[in-house]
Amino acid sequence: MKFDPRITPARPDLAAAHLKGKVEAARFVEGVVQSVITTTAPLRREPRHDALLETEALFGERVVVYEMSTEGWAWCQFESDGYVGYLPAAALARPGAAPTHRVSALRTFMFPVPDIKAPPMAALPFMSQVSVKREEGGFAVTGDGGFVFAKHLSLLARAETDFIATARKFLGVPYLWGGRSSSGLDCSGLVQLALQAAGIKCPRDSDLQAAIGKPVSFSGDMKILMRGDLMCWKGHIGFVTDGGRMLHANAFHMMVAEEPVQEAIERIRTSGSEVTAVRRLTVPAA
Repeated sequence: MKFDPRITPARPDLAAAHLKGKVEAARFVEGVVQSVITTTAPLRREPRHDALLETEALFGERVVVYEMSTEGWAWCQFESDGYVGYLPAAALARPGAAPTHRVSALRTFMFPVPDIKAPPMAALPFMSQVSVKREEGGFAVTGDGGFVFAKHLSLLARAETDFIATARKFLGVPYLWGGRSSSGLDCSGLVQLALQAAGIKCPRDSDLQAAIGKPVSFSGDMKILMRGDLMCWKGHIGFVTDGGRMLHANAFHMMVAEEPVQEAIERIRTSGSEVTAVRRLTVPAA
């Protein structure tokens, strides 16, 4: 049986204990849950700072660590989407209280005291997770003693009702291969964040995302497209929005942009790629 190495914690020398009997490895270990303590943390394919950026972990997210190297790398798997790779060990710590809220603003500051004039401790990106103990003067007091503007947070269990509106928050955000935050993100990072905020499970990469939802037969007729559809190419993905337009993070604009679907199809065709699939999700309200 073949396993996708992107989402399978297995190497020839080491694998997760739950994979024993399914994969070959010299050693099997139980993982240890850790929490991300930096605003973002780069997950790389190899334990090198110049290795390809696969994705990013966000503040408060949980990962399962299978190995901590003496060189300062943690080989781990994200709890949210199963992605496997190497995070800087310094970005992780033993988890505190379970997260109760997530950041719903594009980015918000965490202060050491309930005062907007105080130097912030961190700038938390959209979908960061925090544990809220109480509210004080319009601020949410987190489990680690930080103060976050309460209106920039949503209950972790609360799902956004319109993932297109969520994705539009990122208009103009720079394109970054492997990025997953308001500082920079790629096409599949945008799709994943918007769908996760809506309570829809979503893998990280565009080829995996092209299997969610229901298939729509598309032969170029724009009339069959609906708001919320996913347009898929080899290595690229975006949302159909209103009036025959689509929203996507792309390397042509080098940012998140909204443009006519037909223009995007024709431009991408010139690079040798055709639409490979259209997938229909629950259509959000306009």
